[in-house]
Amino acid sequence: MGNPLNLPFDPIERAHQNWERRWGASPAMAAVTSIMRAQQILIGRLDGALKPYELTFARYEALVLLTFSASGALPLGKIGERLMVHPTSVTNTIDRLERQGLVRRLPNPSDGRGTLAEITEAGREVVEHATRDLLAMDFGLEDYTAEELEEMHRSFVKLRVGFGDFPDPGSAAG
Repeated sequence: MGNPLNLPFDPIERAHQNWERRWGASPAMAAVTSIMRAQQILIGRLDGALKPYELTFARYEALVLLTFSASGALPLGKIGERLMVHPTSVTNTIDRLERQGLVRRLPNPSDGRGTLAEITEAGREVVEHATRDLLAMDFGLEDYTAEELEEMHRSFVKLRVGFGDFPDPGSAAG
């Protein structure tokens, strides 16, 4: 899970100041460095909370996605699309979950060559317990208010729309 650094100064702010002296102001450099550090902290905390279930956050997300599907099963390609990960990552994730007995593979009846991943009853139980633990710690974001979390979410929508993940929900086309 990692340990707090307990440094006597903020190394990102120090890097930001050094950057500004060398190359000029770059709020983007400070922001992206902060985002990357936040990701490290959150993945460590979330994976730590999920360790008793022998899950990583990536495997947890796959299980949650399967619980959201009407039948509890989805094609592997759809899982990759919804989780926004490479097909190889989906295969590895489903392999691990299958070895744990949390999902099973089935032939896809609508695609003779395709495979479905289906959550098992054990998988559903693990999702319920793990979700309670993650909710209890506000997914590692307990230091923020609901309003701050909503603003954080909204601010990253702009980045994701700009990248092309999906159309701008505020535009006429969205």
